[in-house]
Amino acid sequence: MNMMPIDFKTHTLENGQLSQRCLSDLKNVFADATTYEAALQQGDPLIYQVSSIESAQGDGQMHYGFGTLMPGRIGDEYYMTRGHYHQWRKAAEVYITLQGEGMMLLEHETTGETQLIPMTANSILYVPGFTAHRTMNTGAVPLMYIGVYPSAAGHDYAALAQDNFRHVVVNREGQPTLVERAVYQRENSVR
Repeated sequence: MNMMPIDFKTHTLENGQLSQRCLSDLKNVFADATTYEAALQQGDPLIYQVSSIESAQGDGQMHYGFGTLMPGRIGDEYYMTRGHYHQWRKAAEVYITLQGEGMMLLEHETTGETQLIPMTANSILYVPGFTAHRTMNTGAVPLMYIGVYPSAAGHDYAALAQDNFRHVVVNREGQPTLVERAVYQRENSVR
């Protein structure tokens, strides 16, 4: 099928494969483990979901997904995706933001270079190969976006489950701010 309708009420693509992540699925993603555990005791809300289409396999083919990331925070940290590398590290990805406000955290695997890029409605963001990427919702409404990537890309969540990102994005005086994870964790252990 060449055309795929988006259902904005259910946040899905027609005939898409739906993957949902609740708070309990994001253990060790948030840097403030104490606040995460306290929030989890209050409930297990849906944090994000992705409706994916794997239209074709092989050289030159593309896959895409429609992501919805809910608004909210765990302490100072915005609701976020787990983040991932691509299994085929050379694979790049394009994100098209449809609604909301957010940030994309990019971390290059070999150089460690970190970037924080705004995601706003009607904008396009490029994620180069060899780069871990994680999305945060910094607004008050669901952040909705389309991700387009090569069919051979795959997803590698295990690398980040072990080492995580070196930085976190936190709310400081109402603004998303990039902070080194270790520094943020030290600051929170003092509070």
